[in-house]
Amino acid sequence: MAPSTTTRPRALFAMARHHRDQLFPPDVIRRLADHVDIAPDHVVEDFADEPDLEGVELLITSWGCPALDADVLARAPDLKAVVHAAGSVKHHVTQACWDRGLAVSSAPAANAVPVAEYTVAAILFANKRVLDIAGLYRDHRAPLDWSRLFPGFGNYRRTVGVLGASLVGRKVLELLRPHDLELLLADPHVDTAQAAALGARLVDLDELVSGSDVVSLHAPELPETRHLLDARRLGLMRDGATLVNTARGSLVDTDALTAEAVTGRIHAVIDVTEPEVLPAASPLYSLPNVLLTPHIAGSLGGELRRITTTALDEIERYSSGRPFAHPVHPASLATSA
Repeated sequence: MAPSTTTRPRALFAMARHHRDQLFPPDVIRRLADHVDIAPDHVVEDFADEPDLEGVELLITSWGCPALDADVLARAPDLKAVVHAAGSVKHHVTQACWDRGLAVSSAPAANAVPVAEYTVAAILFANKRVLDIAGLYRDHRAPLDWSRLFPGFGNYRRTVGVLGASLVGRKVLELLRPHDLELLLADPHVDTAQAAALGARLVDLDELVSGSDVVSLHAPELPETRHLLDARRLGLMRDGATLVNTARGSLVDTDALTAEAVTGRIHAVIDVTEPEVLPAASPLYSLPNVLLTPHIAGSLGGELRRITTTALDEIERYSSGRPFAHPVHPASLATSA
């Protein structure tokens, strides 16, 4: 994977321009220029508009990068590596890239941190019934008997079910371990000993859904995971339980969730939906037992700096002839986001 010459490898940004502006501000560009030869204001958003790809050895990509298909690769004979300043590479790294033997790096571990932080906050608030109590306090503007209204509320010895031992799922389990919670895990690729090492008890999905006070989703978007939480499984949830989805909207049957949530039987904290923006008439926007956020759990604002740092470190490793610290292996993509 070493650069082809002792000079700085030629690099090119390929992403949506506004993401380049967010991820690579001037101080980062100065550091980047120490390791690669790059035109900092040149950002490719469509390879059809980029006539000259010869000599480009390294692509620095992020959200909005167009697909690196065989036609693009044929026009980039010197391309050896891709550093993706974001999470999944499925949207732009095609089979042609693997056939070519490109070295690919990505930053899903960096992006997993804020998603896990959001998730853990949602879980702890859900068990404490913070949103319900805040709403009643706002309406009544006087103290009420919270213990009578919410018997057993709080986090002590509550059961949290984590669906998927993904990077985010593992980080969620790690962050929850200091709390007095029972942790369940459902994942077909994890055995009992591996689950125990993560601090959880391995169960099947139906047991996790029916036995948890909070069900948190962290599975990848795959054909076999579509609508994992369908009407039947949502019906298995305990009365008063909370569903947290910071993974992919397609994991949940939106119509079935809406039908359950409208009854008030279960609660939901939903950061991702199918479709990505729900119709304006969806009851999920206004139900008091639903917190709906617009896909903000992942890296935003100052959190992007963690992704930038990861990408910069990988670029430095490449320019000095060292292997990536966060390589992407094609075999792993079948079970990852």
